[in-house]
Amino acid sequence: MIVTYNRKELLRECLRAVLSQTRPPDHVLVVDNASTDGTREMLREEFPQVEVLALPENQGGAGGFHEGMKRAYEAGYDWIWVMDDDTIPTPKGLEELLEAYTCLQKAKLPCNAIGSTVVWTDGRLHPMNIPWVNPFLNLRGCATQGVFLTSFVSVLVNREAISRKGLPRKELFVWNDDWEFFLRIGDVFVARRSIVVHKTKAFYTPADTTNGRYYYQARNRLWLFQTKDISLLWRIILLLHFAAEAFVFLLKQGKRGWKPLVQGLRDGLRPPPW
Repeated sequence: MIVTYNRKELLRECLRAVLSQTRPPDHVLVVDNASTDGTREMLREEFPQVEVLALPENQGGAGGFHEGMKRAYEAGYDWIWVMDDDTIPTPKGLEELLEAYTCLQKAKLPCNAIGSTVVWTDGRLHPMNIPWVNPFLNLRGCATQGVFLTSFVSVLVNREAISRKGLPRKELFVWNDDWEFFLRIGDVFVARRSIVVHKTKAFYTPADTTNGRYYYQARNRLWLFQTKDISLLWRIILLLHFAAEAFVFLLKQGKRGWKPLVQGLRDGLRPPPW
């Protein structure tokens, strides 16, 4: 399941990589967030075998993941491979995720989600998608690491986790929707051998953004701090992490950073809309 918005060329590259997997997916769903760049026409002409869920408006990454996972869940799929449109999986990306799950089964470990190892175009780990490792759960024989947090850039999600804990929070729009989801469902792993390239234009973190999107980072972190679906300890950790990141953001952005930060903090003090 791939979420896309106005990135037709990257989506084409992503789909070609997905459809060329050594273990092909059983079904491919593209969730289009009301793109205006000819995405739907391209999909119809070049990828007629792909299902398209056309949303009436841009609901952000969070809304796209929510609606796509809902569609896949209702269709009865046991595992949902979730990714962004700028994710380019290597040929064995899905095969390695499934092998990691098989190994976890043999070890009799519960598993709600398994993420890929995410690198940038130069092979370095992408700073936006570095998982938060659980140091007490390292399965060397499975090439698998237990983690507290990973990202929606490439992750395999078990339908049972959705049955028990629900879908991602679409109200978050962008950023922190994956962290909120994985802290809520627990039992998350990363497969070291499942490699995907996150083909962003720059090697960046939220503190590097200059287009006002930091508003969502500030708002969403305060919403996460208020939600009872996450333990108090993790809510405090995420808030402290945000405070340090916001300090770096202001150092980098100067005066222009204050507006999205203050607006996000103001709206984040309101109760979460779920």
